[in-house]
Amino acid sequence: MRILKGIAAASGIASGKALLFLHTSFNAQKEKIKPSEIEKELQKLDSAVTEAVKELDGITATLSKGEQLDILETHKIMLQDPGYLGEIQDAIRIRNLNAAWAVESVTASLIATLEASDDAIIIERVADFSDIGQKLLGELLGKKRPSLGSLTEDVILVSDQLVPSEMLSMDKKHIKAIALDTGGRTSHVAIFARSFGIPTVLGLNSASRKLKNGDHVILDGNTGLFYIRPEWRTDDEYQKKMVDWDKYLTELSSVASLPSVSPDGRTYEMKANIETVDEAALAIKNGANGIGLFRSESLYLGSKGLPSEEYQFQTYKEVLSAMGGRPVTIRTMDIGGDKAVSGMGVNEENPILGWRAVRFCLERKDIFRVQLRALLRASAFGKLHIMFPMISGIDELERVLLLFEQVKDELRNSKIPFDEDLKVGTMIEVPSAALCSDILAKKVDFFSIGTNDLIQYTIAVDRGNEKIAYLYQPFHPGVLRLIKMVIDNAHEAGIPIGMCGEMASDPMATILLAGLGLDEFSMSPSSLLEVRRLLRNHTYAEAKKIAEDVLKLSSSNVITSYLKNFMNKS
Repeated sequence: MRILKGIAAASGIASGKALLFLHTSFNAQKEKIKPSEIEKELQKLDSAVTEAVKELDGITATLSKGEQLDILETHKIMLQDPGYLGEIQDAIRIRNLNAAWAVESVTASLIATLEASDDAIIIERVADFSDIGQKLLGELLGKKRPSLGSLTEDVILVSDQLVPSEMLSMDKKHIKAIALDTGGRTSHVAIFARSFGIPTVLGLNSASRKLKNGDHVILDGNTGLFYIRPEWRTDDEYQKKMVDWDKYLTELSSVASLPSVSPDGRTYEMKANIETVDEAALAIKNGANGIGLFRSESLYLGSKGLPSEEYQFQTYKEVLSAMGGRPVTIRTMDIGGDKAVSGMGVNEENPILGWRAVRFCLERKDIFRVQLRALLRASAFGKLHIMFPMISGIDELERVLLLFEQVKDELRNSKIPFDEDLKVGTMIEVPSAALCSDILAKKVDFFSIGTNDLIQYTIAVDRGNEKIAYLYQPFHPGVLRLIKMVIDNAHEAGIPIGMCGEMASDPMATILLAGLGLDEFSMSPSSLLEVRRLLRNHTYAEAKKIAEDVLKLSSSNVITSYLKNFMNKS
């Protein structure tokens, strides 16, 4: 038995069979073949193509209409493209390359040609050809990477890393837990895992190298422990813990239908952060008053090309319909940083401080206009709010709002209906925006604090860097003072203010944030119940006293100790 300690990123316990998913690229063994072996290598290629297409057929059979289905159908066509296959066959016949080498060589040459293009649409095909090249190589080498999109049994996913697009497209029904070598509690993988309600442990360093496919493992998302081939005593102990955990969740679910009101009458809005339409059902089940953050970049991350206006419109409309008249706040695309999209040219040396979110949108107005049109069209079908991310000051906000008004005029001129009273807000996640929030508040209908970025920018700590993870401190006095300033400025301007960052779902921060004056808490659907229970159990007067005490304290450690003592007593 091996016991590894990682970061408890999403609560819950799971026990089962490990599915190993590694990102190492397949490389061909480069061998020249004899003329007598040419036919044999051509047959190998034919078989590989047949098997790859068959695998894609199996996946597409499980999908309904949508971008994922369109992508896979496109891959099937590309796998059988006469031009692509003809070049590989020529490399076997004329250059005497073995089949695997021929696939690798032709695919690499094709990708280099595509990358040299100035056309963004052509560049987008790079990822497609890379995918199908790896698929063919995997077939030829007998080293296929397992598909995460369509599984036949329950597994615990163990990987070196996962990118957002893989999280969005994986089979969430059969993946019961996730263990990763990399990542931290505020990484997007962690955020997605909490949103999907999948127990997750991150930062395990070498877990993927210490087990084999099919090994029995136990993952404890509450403590960050990961057991490889556990002893029977440990297994038995965790079977009992899983029963206790299920009982706890059942008891907690009783607060879903209760109002979010403190004992002395203070009412809070409880909303959910979601990535996909499917999560709306869990948000409603857990008593969400609405959606405080729909991350629209999921439409781009889950696609190999740019999602069309019609596809976006239908998706936004589906979310509004699923929420049954409850308000839905959709954040405009926040791509860049650790959410790079193939073909958009946003891969940079320092992406967290680079060309991302509204900075990208204001440069690529052609892409941004399409999203704004889709959002405005969808607003005719529900209570839609629009929120702009990464605003750093008034000039940037005014440029975004000007473009937004221009798109509204386009729709009016085309007699396309939309909600003329649609509310528009901005995220406060850049320190400069927090410091001039009194100015920004005059231009928008609401604020939402994005603590994930606000914390890392305020303390100058890359939240994705494990070496300095200890410096990422939500309870840093500087962070708390900024939050208090923004809340006060919002209330002074008469607009509501919420929080959609991960701090909103931290039980230890709940009463403090309530005392600072926060109106709305928005978090992953799975976190709603615990936070609601805390807000119902503590008076607003008590919360204000705690906030007053905390704002007088001088360090993160002292504040954390104070809050831990409060939680223990209560």
